[in-house]
Order: sequence, then structure tokens, then C-alpha cells
Amino acid sequence: MTASIPKTDRAHAELRSVFGFTSFRPLQEPVVRAILAGRDVFVLMPTGGGKSLCYQLPAILLDGITLVVSPLIALMKDQVDALQAQGVAATFVNSSLDSLEVGRRQAAVARGEVKIVYVAPERLMTPGFLRLLSSAKIAFIAIDEAHCISEWGHDFRPDYRELARLRELFPATPVGAFTATATRRVQADIVEQLHLESADSFRGRFNRPNLFYKVLPKQSADHQLISCLERWRGASGIVYCQARAETERVADVLRRAGFGAAAYHAGLLSDDRKNRQEAFIRDDVRIIVATIAFGMGIDKPDVRFVVHYDLPRSLEGFYQESGRAGRDGDPSECVLLYSYGDVAKVEHFIAQRPEPERVVALAQIRRMADWADAPVCRRAALLSYFDEPLDDLQDPCCDVCSDPPALDDYTVAAQKFLSCVLRTGQRFGTAYVIDVLRGSKENERIPRFGHDRLSTFGIGKDVSTEEWQHIARGLLMGGFARRDEAAYNAVTITDRGNAVLFRGEAVHLVRPRRAAKARTVTPRVVAPEIESLPPERLAFFDALRALRKQLADQGGVPPYVIFHDRALREIASRLPKTRQELLRISGIGERKAQTYGDPFLECVYRRTAGSAGSRWDVCFPTESRGHARWCAR
Repeated sequence: MTASIPKTDRAHAELRSVFGFTSFRPLQEPVVRAILAGRDVFVLMPTGGGKSLCYQLPAILLDGITLVVSPLIALMKDQVDALQAQGVAATFVNSSLDSLEVGRRQAAVARGEVKIVYVAPERLMTPGFLRLLSSAKIAFIAIDEAHCISEWGHDFRPDYRELARLRELFPATPVGAFTATATRRVQADIVEQLHLESADSFRGRFNRPNLFYKVLPKQSADHQLISCLERWRGASGIVYCQARAETERVADVLRRAGFGAAAYHAGLLSDDRKNRQEAFIRDDVRIIVATIAFGMGIDKPDVRFVVHYDLPRSLEGFYQESGRAGRDGDPSECVLLYSYGDVAKVEHFIAQRPEPERVVALAQIRRMADWADAPVCRRAALLSYFDEPLDDLQDPCCDVCSDPPALDDYTVAAQKFLSCVLRTGQRFGTAYVIDVLRGSKENERIPRFGHDRLSTFGIGKDVSTEEWQHIARGLLMGGFARRDEAAYNAVTITDRGNAVLFRGEAVHLVRPRRAAKARTVTPRVVAPEIESLPPERLAFFDALRALRKQLADQGGVPPYVIFHDRALREIASRLPKTRQELLRISGIGERKAQTYGDPFLECVYRRTAGSAGSRWDVCFPTESRGHARWCAR
């Protein structure tokens, strides 16, 4: 009977019963439909957009095994824990397992007893594992964190290059590439490397409306950090530092200030790293102070803040790292402590690298510094880097929006700059364009290209190089122009820039920093608040969180695997009294309601009836750790 129901109809049923959602998020449904139809897909979906569900849901319905290539052990374990809690037959094979357990899991794969298998690229491409796959029925191959395949990306991993052979090895199997962070150049590289030229392409919005961005001039950094975290005391968060020793020192500072914090970096023993990561995921430690060795693939949804204590190396890295906040969609904060000293320090280290690597790295760090230095809307400038406009901004989304700086009319200067970009063929970087505007005699390329005969040559000689740099930065951050990575960062004009040149759109930019320093007003930074419960329900919400933590510890799973905070808030607000009412809460599917629902209903019962004690005990059979049975006393 079930087999006769179209897969796309069954997808909606499984979305509700397994994952507990009544509707798809943007782009999820067309991606799922394409995979179920047996087509290759390229999916660019921001963190928190639900890209994992795009291959997990089809895996339940497809005839065969879905293979998920993932770069990190933590990601595999988190997602397999969550899938198993939802009743999905999932497993992973990686170096954290002993040989006996690896053999047991691979045998289950060979017998077709699992629907989803997570594996690292290094293991996947070994002869032994490829032989195993050749004997199994592989229905779909999902390559997660696909940007790792591109040397132009912020997290290139050579092992990912080997995945290009998958098309040759499994010519009849559909392949999907999934990533949350990729510029145009990286996207093109992913498609080329994985031979996805004919794939259905899905590109989501980079905008994360629930994130509030803040840049603070780095002064007394420890005190600034503690002040930032006070508003989130008791919440989970990540603090990123560049150096290993700094993570240990900052974690100690936070502990002395009364925060539960632990350091994480590549210099720790493997067991120490694993234990500290587990402590964070399971809410035993609320704050991780880490190098960028921590975070990719961490599925923890309730990270309320990410603070960069030091300057990130690229805007892509910053977007990826700050995007680990608010994966559950609730308001969260992203803070950068910024100083020119940090820029100089990073540039010094970059200068030691080989030439090709040095050029790319310098361009990346200077764009990061431009973003931090430009007092324009942080979100708009970040989206502009990914060629995405910011539309329909309702509320302040960053420190600049919450206390806008004084603006000056730069329309004429902008027209001069953009006109010069156009007349020089949109083939040069900002420094060259400024040299043409200022009528430089030193730049020998200008007469060689005949640009000393342009009408724009020398028309900006009355403006200093520094102010032209300020104007260029403002135009780039404001989306009037963009840099073309594939053409050595040449400046090109966007549709908005064309509106300035040809349709008379005005340009208002902030005054240069030297003028802004005279301002004495303290910025008023207001971050959006999480939807609040009535005061009388807050204590009950805390009780539900405590119950969740107890069950998670007993089951050996992270708390969010049981229910997300949003589901707990709905329980505290709606007070469901039956399992059927519990199933109406977003994120609670049938398996979770059956496995974990009764103790939460008991908690509601005690609150509404004033009853003390519990009528339930939790039992965990040894063969199904993490899947609880509830036994009436």
C-alpha cells in the first residue's frame, strides 16, 4: 500500500512524523523533490537553513543507502545521534571507532540494514571502503561542506579533491554538493570538480535575520568580553581566538569571572578535545574558547553568541564562524573585537607564505578589515560580499543601524569613481582606479594602457588617496560595486552602481574615521530579544530544561537531540496534556513523542494539577542506548 503512494507525498508525511515539522523551509522542498527524482543537485544554503534535512529526508524514502561525505567526526556523531533519536537507521564510520566496531558497522552497511552512512573523504576513497560500497546499493551521495573541495575557499582540504573520482566510480548514482558558504568563484570550482554541470542548482539567501552584528574597537579586551557576555549569562556561546595559548588564558579569565568556560585547540590531547567538545554540546560547559579548529559541523542549535576576540582571516571564515550562532532561528549576537594591531599581526604572518598563497590571503584579510572598519550596515556589507542585496530591513540589525553615524553626500565623488571604473574597462583594482583619478605620474601602467587620455584622468586630484580609499570602501560595502575574485579582484559595477551613474541615485556615505572620532555619543547597541515567556512561565521553562538535561545525560545524547529550546518554550506556553497535543508542537515527531514525551507531559501535569513527584522512571535497554522507554511505577 505504502509503495503506491508517490514519494513526494510520502515526503510530507515523513517530514511530520519523523522530523516533527508541518512545512518545509525555503528551498528544502524543491531540493528534496529533485533528489527523489534521481537528479544531481548543487545546494547553497546558509547555516540554520536546514540543508541536512534536504538529504536526510530523501534517504528515508529512497531504495538503498544514502552516503554522506563529511569532514569532521563531531558532525557525524551529532547528526547520527539526532537521526537515531528520530528512529532513522543511521551510522557513521570514522577513526573514533576501534577496528571491531568499524567491521560491525560496515557489515551492517553490506547487509543494507542502514539508510544513511556518514564517512570522511579519506576513508571513503580507500580501496577497502570502495569495495564495500560497490557491493551495496548506493541510492544517493551527499557531499557536505562541499566548499572544502575548492582551493579558493576559506577551508580547503586536499582530501576533498579525490572526490572528483566519484562520478567515474559510481556513474549511475546521483550526487549532491551541499555548502553554507561559497563565493561565486568557489561555487564554480565545486561544480567543476564534482562534474555537476548538469545538476539542478539551488542557491538560498545568505541573510540570517536572527543574527545581530557588532564591532567594538578592541580596548581592554578582557573587560569588553566579560561585558558582552553578561547579557547572555547562562547561555551557550563560542569565543574565537587566533592562538592556542590565548584560548587557555581567556578561558581562565572567564572562569574567574564566574562563567563556565573551557579552552579548545589543536594542541590538546585527542581525548581532552573530545571531552571538552562533548561537555559543550551537552551543556556541562556553557562557553568554549577556541581556535578555528573548533566549530565546523557542530550541530548545537542554541548557541546564543559568537565572539571573535581576534580578527578572522577572511569574511567567508567570519560568516561561517559567526553563523554557528542561532542555528535554531532564535535571536543571537555576533561580536568582533577589532584593532589595527590585529590586522598588522596577521599581515606579518601572511608575508611568510609562498607567493600564490600570500596574494590570496592578503586580499582576504584586507576585505575582512574593510568590513570591520567601514561604519556601514554590517549585514548589508556582509551580504554584498556574497553578491546579495539586503531587502526589507525592518529593525536595526547591527551596531551601526542601532546608532547611525553622520552621513555626507558623496554622489559626485561616487560618480567619478564608478565612471573611472567603467572607462578603464572594469579590469583593475581600487588602487589603480584611484591612481587614474588622481592623475598619477608614477604608475607606469596608466600611459601604457592609454588611460592618461581618459576624461576621468586627474579629475579627483583634489581628493587625498586616503579619502578615495574611504569612498571606494563605502561603495564596495554598500553594494554599488564589487570585486571580481576570478579577475584578480578587479572592481566591477553592480546594478545599484549603474543606478548612480545613469539614473541619478544619490550616494550617502559616512564621514572618514578621523572625523567620526570627534563624536562623543556612546553607541546604543540593541540586540533583538528571544521571544519571551510570561514571568510565571519562566520557572517552568527552566524546569523543562533541567528535565531535558537529566534525560540527555541518562541517554548519552546532547540535550538538543531530545527537544530544542523552541519546543520547550512552546510546551511552557501551551501546556499540552496529551501526546496528541504534544505532536502539534513544531520539531516533535512521532518517534520523539513516543520516546521522550511522557516525562514532559508528567511535568505539565504536576504544574497544572499541583501534584508532587513523578509517575515515571526512565529505562535504557543496553541494545538501544539513547532510545528511552518510559515505565509506569
